[in-house]
Amino acid sequence: MDKQNHSLMLVDGMALLFRAFYATAVTGQFMINSKGVPTNAVQGFVKHMLTAFSSFRPSHVAVCWDMGSQTFRTEMFDGYKANRGEAPVELIPQFDLVKEVVEAFDIPNIGLAGFEADDCIGTIAKNIDEDIHVNILTGDRDILQLLDERIKVTLLQKGFGNYLVHTKDSFFEEKGILPQQMIDVKALMGDPSDNYPGVKGIGEKTALKLIKEFEHVEGIISNLHQLPKGQRTKIEQDLDMLYLSRKLAEIHCEVPIQYSLEEARLKINQEKVQEKFAEVEFKGLTRFLQLNEEYVS
Repeated sequence: MDKQNHSLMLVDGMALLFRAFYATAVTGQFMINSKGVPTNAVQGFVKHMLTAFSSFRPSHVAVCWDMGSQTFRTEMFDGYKANRGEAPVELIPQFDLVKEVVEAFDIPNIGLAGFEADDCIGTIAKNIDEDIHVNILTGDRDILQLLDERIKVTLLQKGFGNYLVHTKDSFFEEKGILPQQMIDVKALMGDPSDNYPGVKGIGEKTALKLIKEFEHVEGIISNLHQLPKGQRTKIEQDLDMLYLSRKLAEIHCEVPIQYSLEEARLKINQEKVQEKFAEVEFKGLTRFLQLNEEYVS
């Protein structure tokens, strides 16, 4: 395959795993095997991953993971993601199991303590050979800030094989701003799911309006005198949190991870994968392998 046709799919491992877990956990279908290990999340993860391969035909694939809850962001702000409870007990053994299954596909697992999967994804996507197109598979809209001419983001929708594919242009059509300006929008409005407040009293509508007018946080600060008194007061009172929220919102694209494009070339050893499926007692996944015959040897 010549370089022009190379495409790298970066899979947001946690996003797929959690989505797969909760899709079946609501009905209590944890698919516990004879060793007493729940496998529902991992089976759903594999279905999502293989369905995406058959839909987008990447030449290379890597899966990125969070490596624990302590990161440089929790050091900056101890409230960061502090609203999230412990992982469900049925999911905990599946964190290691899913990485073993990914290894059986000869796909690299990438992650580094102190950083989030998003940071690893951003580092690879922004620094990989510029001839290679990147497709990020996730359910997390935060990653849209990485969109550019050769990076697209594929957001999982309900079910399998349903996607919302974003490009830099489609993002601009939807929001009226550039993808990287989303960092400044989130600095203003905060992010309840990651538990940082931004500026109290400023929501998405106002944040978007301000960024469209002044381009970025610094532009707003330089023009505070132009703002209505209410907005100016809110921003002045929360200036430190505004700057901190911007640092928390930005994906860090210089993570010191080791990765190799050649190791990410997608080649599935059917025997190795089937052995792993049998070992962990996966049922009904062979048809998802058959969708990807071009990669299978």
